[in-house]
Formats: sequence, C-alpha cells, structure tokens
Amino acid sequence: MGILGMFRRRPHERAGFDLYGAAVGAARTPAIFLALGVPDTVEGRFDLVSLHVALLIRRLRADADPRGPLLAQAVFDAMFADMDLNLREMGVGDLSVGKKVREAWEAFHGRALAVEAALESQEPGALPAVLARNIWRAEPPAGAPERLAALARAQAAHLAGQDIAELVAGRATFLPAEDLLRDA
Repeated sequence: MGILGMFRRRPHERAGFDLYGAAVGAARTPAIFLALGVPDTVEGRFDLVSLHVALLIRRLRADADPRGPLLAQAVFDAMFADMDLNLREMGVGDLSVGKKVREAWEAFHGRALAVEAALESQEPGALPAVLARNIWRAEPPAGAPERLAALARAQAAHLAGQDIAELVAGRATFLPAEDLLRDA
C-alpha cells in the first residue's frame, strides 16, 4: 500500500456510520427509558445502543448478499470509532482509552451473542431473561424485560424486511419505539 492508500476510505465505511447513526437514534428514544425504566446513564445508553446495533449487525450478517457481512463489519467499526471518540471527549486519558474500548467491545460482543441466541431460541422467556440481565443493573421494573423483548423482536423483523440495496446505501429504518411500547 502506498502512502495515498492510507487516506482511502474502507468499503462501506460511510454506510456503516450512517447505519450506526440510525441504530443510535432508535436506541436513544426517550420513550424506551421512560416506559421501561432503563437507567438514563452512560451504561444504560450503551446497553440500548448495543441492543439496537446487535439487531442491525445480525440482520446484515444473515443476508445472502456478500456485502451484508462487510457492511456488518463497517457498522461494528463505526460503533467502536464512536466509543473511542466519546471516551476521549469524556476526558478518559489516552493511555486508558484502548483498555476502555476493549472492555466495551467485550461487553458488546457477549451481549450480541446472547441476544442472537435468545432470538433464535424456541424458549419464549430467553430474550426477556437476557435483556433483564444486560439492560438493568438492578431489578428491572415488572414486565419491562418482556416489553423490551417484544420491541427487539419487532425491530428484528422490521430490519429483516429491509432491502440490502437500501442498507448498502446507508439507509435503515427502525420502528418508532413509542408505537411498539404502546402495543407491548
């Protein structure tokens, strides 16, 4: 790679950031925090972003189009570039940022695998149990894990119906959480 190669964008980089932004927007919907008692803290926001990004990456990785997995990687890369930037903006020292990003990566990876397994499980209580364990640091409000599980399943089904061409163009939609929570 020549010197100019360092300045080239990676394939799907822009779309990855756009898709990540859509997931963050959906995760930051105030109704989720208010209706379900999710703590509006750095950790609570990370947990909801992780859930929405995991749903999006799951959808992309499952696509038969070879661009799907590449785009999933671009979304993942965008998430952790954002985590790095946010930690620096929060005043985390340069020497600690790598360790904190690695901890966030490990937390995300474990949660994403648990969410995926629960979504594929035939056990109806699997997803609420995973969410109760990973979203609320204390006892969740009564019924909240089940309601969040219904929201996650609806979002996963909605994402599954989106055309790969739209996703490659960086356009993903999430259902309005307010509507999903009203129905759950």
